Amino acid sequence: MRKRIITPELKDSTSPEEHWLNLEEIAEVEISSEDSAHPIEYALLPGNTSGWRAAGPGEQTIRLFFANPQRLRRILLHFVETTIERTQEYVLRWSADGGQTFQEIVRQQWNFSPEGSTSEIQDRQVELSAVTMLELSITPDIRGGEAIASLAKLRLD
Repeated sequence: MRKRIITPELKDSTSPEEHWLNLEEIAEVEISSEDSAHPIEYALLPGNTSGWRAAGPGEQTIRLFFANPQRLRRILLHFVETTIERTQEYVLRWSADGGQTFQEIVRQQWNFSPEGSTSEIQDRQVELSAVTMLELSITPDIRGGEAIASLAKLRLD
């Protein structure tokens, strides 16, 4: 009988934040609105914990424009709602021609409830080449009402 001892593999000890694209350097952002206490940078750049929040209710749009086309392999979205019950829908699209045409990546609804589900994380593996624009549209409550769109985190790799 032959025997071998299996040595556990050493895991990468670098911070996951180090692997994300530096959006501050490579992207220009366009937003439909923002609460001055929760600017979009708080969702896009590492080190911030409060995220972005719209200035008022209704559908909101966040667009990232890339001067140089980007290859995307992973998109992380994190939404948090701890105060009101609502059903949110978001649509994530990409464009290779600066927004003239779009391809949908995902359309998803999520039910938030203060007593239950307060956080949604979508970590999507993608294979997108030559991305010049990424667009996120958020309908904070598909039933209407006064819900405010927010985004805790958006990261790209």
